[in-house]
Amino acid sequence: MTVGQQRAWDRHWAELGSDVTALPEGPLDVESWFGRSAPVVLEIGSGMGETTAQLVAAQPDVNYLAVEVYKPGLAQLMLRAEKLEVSNLRLLRGDAIVLLREHVEPGSLDEVRIYFPDPWPKKRHHKRRLVQPESVELITSRLRPGGVLHLATDWENYAEQMREVCEAESQLSNRYAGEPGGWAPRPDWRPVTKFENRAHDEGREIHDLIYERV
Repeated sequence: MTVGQQRAWDRHWAELGSDVTALPEGPLDVESWFGRSAPVVLEIGSGMGETTAQLVAAQPDVNYLAVEVYKPGLAQLMLRAEKLEVSNLRLLRGDAIVLLREHVEPGSLDEVRIYFPDPWPKKRHHKRRLVQPESVELITSRLRPGGVLHLATDWENYAEQMREVCEAESQLSNRYAGEPGGWAPRPDWRPVTKFENRAHDEGREIHDLIYERV
């Protein structure tokens, strides 16, 4: 980690973060952790926090959980959040599937966001991709009725896999089923990152998918 990231980690991790493996058995007590009751948004794979920090700052009325495996990314996110003076963010380091399966109650999430997950572009590695039937079934079970699953990727065949998997999940309904291909219009509230700009420069189209739990 950089010096700044280490300082942010030392200042904030004890209060704002937890390793998934260190959580007590049973559901995470989100209300106690945030000190309030509010809609809960879970972002899986917050990366270096460029988008996440801005989304958190723009939604002070939600309890925002970010789960990520990369320690410097979480430290950088805390650094960005500190600069934006946000107080509605908590971080979890570890496996999102373990978090969802063991520490998130069914029907307790208002939204799950998966933005630009690792595409594992080689065909033999596609089985490592996060968005699979089993993971989407698990995520869907943790959403409240009317809750939202929002996905975005710049890899065409991963976008098609995401759509195929979500369309096969009986408890999900595509909010933009009437749009060409079922793709959602790019939300103007999702910040454009350097990563996304690079995808555009390299000729890759960004696909958003937005589903609701029925």
